[in-house]
Amino acid sequence: MPKPDYYQICVEGRIGGSWSDWFSGLAITSGPDNETILTGKLQDQAELHGVLMKIRDLHLVLVSVNQLPPPDEGK
Repeated sequence: MPKPDYYQICVEGRIGGSWSDWFSGLAITSGPDNETILTGKLQDQAELHGVLMKIRDLHLVLVSVNQLPPPDEGK
């Protein structure tokens, strides 16, 4: 099984933290300029595409998608 990848997804508008479970458990934080940042690990590309489809279905404007290095889990 491939290791999960970590992502940071930025959208325009505000999403409340209660939506985290719906967005595959990604952490939801407020960003600058009325943006919301979703951050965390996704198991595979299919899960990433599922999150992106939910963003589309909510008519949110996608600002950016960035793959992140895995966090240092041993520290």
